[in-house]
Amino acid sequence: MPATPPYLRYVALGDSFTEGVGDRDPDRPNGVRGWADRVAEVLADRAAAAGETFGYANLAIRGRKLVPVLEEQVDPAIALEPDLVTLYAGANDIVRPKVDLDALAVAYDEGVERLAATGAQVVLFTAFDPGQGGLYAPIRGRFALYNEHVREIADRHGAVVADSWRIAHRLPGGLVASDARLWDVDRMHLGPAGHQFVAMMVLDALGLADHGLAPVPLAEALAVPRLQRARADLDWARQHLAPWVQRRLTGRSSGDTITPRRPGLAPIE
Repeated sequence: MPATPPYLRYVALGDSFTEGVGDRDPDRPNGVRGWADRVAEVLADRAAAAGETFGYANLAIRGRKLVPVLEEQVDPAIALEPDLVTLYAGANDIVRPKVDLDALAVAYDEGVERLAATGAQVVLFTAFDPGQGGLYAPIRGRFALYNEHVREIADRHGAVVADSWRIAHRLPGGLVASDARLWDVDRMHLGPAGHQFVAMMVLDALGLADHGLAPVPLAEALAVPRLQRARADLDWARQHLAPWVQRRLTGRSSGDTITPRRPGLAPIE
């Protein structure tokens, strides 16, 4: 472990992915933990070992689209004078019926430019590869185009890319990103094992490969009979997909009543 930790003021921006939805912890704000908390825990340990004080803020709000993330979170983040910023936004735009990814990239570029101008190390994310089957397969091309915009923006502003698309093809033990054991029961958010992989990916991307994190042990993958799988799919559609569609149709968001769970820099336990 180095004598001087590289980051002491970490601010996380984004939507449900960064808020930590799917990684439940009733003892934490908003009842979630998430990959950003896991990254912050590692950075806090490194700071403590060097006798330094570490602070972590998480401004992410579930359900937010890209432009609202930028409008609501960039200024507060800059005011906190971070030396590390992670930013992921756009997934809630990609899954809408219509989206102008080129226009979104312009807004994203401007937001990243402002964050990078502070001197903080900025980390951006590509989206996971949804593969050729499953809920998001029909819009796989949108994910790919979004990712190319992200990589170009990162190159332009010296940001680090945590490449979810590429990591999905080199998970250990032949694991694939679509494996249900990595995801929450809602099939839209990562579960604890998925958030752990993202934390490891972020720390690796930052060059902190000695982070000491290991994959969360997974239960044995069991073959599910077709009828049982069909019943599970129907239950999922009723409990999770239908409410999600209803919110889209009525212009509501799961984050309408949510506030940032860590609005200011503070130690993490």
